Amino acid sequence: MPTKPLRLASVNVNGVRAAFRNGMGAWLDGRDVDILALQEVRAETSDLEKLLGPEWNIVHDPATAKGRAGVAIASRDRANIHRVTFGADDFDSAGRWLEADYEWGDKVVTVVSAYVHSGEAGTEKQVEKYKFLDGMLEHLPALQEHNPLAVVVGDLNVGHRTLDIRNWKGNVKRAGFLPEERAYFDRFVGAEGDPDYNAGAGLGWVDLGRRFAGEVDGPYTWWSQRGRAFDNDTGWRIDYQLATPELAAAATALTIDRAPTHAERWSDHAPVVVDYAL
Repeated sequence: MPTKPLRLASVNVNGVRAAFRNGMGAWLDGRDVDILALQEVRAETSDLEKLLGPEWNIVHDPATAKGRAGVAIASRDRANIHRVTFGADDFDSAGRWLEADYEWGDKVVTVVSAYVHSGEAGTEKQVEKYKFLDGMLEHLPALQEHNPLAVVVGDLNVGHRTLDIRNWKGNVKRAGFLPEERAYFDRFVGAEGDPDYNAGAGLGWVDLGRRFAGEVDGPYTWWSQRGRAFDNDTGWRIDYQLATPELAAAATALTIDRAPTHAERWSDHAPVVVDYAL
């Protein structure tokens, strides 16, 4: 049985080749990560293998359109099985939903690397985003039934509450903070004000970022590349680890690995790292 907690890190790399050119490898070398979930890979499996090295086992689902999206999960031990089927039969989820089962001691943990569409209010892009979120609503109960130790991680591209966006008043009509989008998260983890919010409300999943941070602004995981958003911490918390109650109970620490300075960033997102004592 492992003597250390399972360390699961998730990050939207905004192109994995560029991320490694800008310092991702040094970050990874110093973080003792057991399972690494990536979003917006925008590369081939062979690229991931070269960048990560032979000590990592990789499952990768590229997008239908080359050079876009793409999700992957890398681990020290090989996945037992992985699945990419998701959503309605006529919905192209390629490069956006990848789930895999991993043995950790005598337990099996199911990890999903998810990359929700960014959307654009009033356009077909927003329609596709709602199709994806509909798929999550339908699939999350089945995922928990498959394994009570499950977690959905990644760039879910929605700030659930006003605490999750620095300038929320200026974004209520913008994709990422639309009331219709936030209502999905009310279904996932419960609505603000619900006495069981993030503790059994909705579908019962737990937003570990909010559980560990408490009722405070942020901490943010994404900052626009424009202006001085990073320097001023004008960010959005849109990267999550949503865990089943049983797995959430095993979470002992959560860290958002925000770069010390703008110049040291290797993605516009920061990794979300959680330790699970299983």
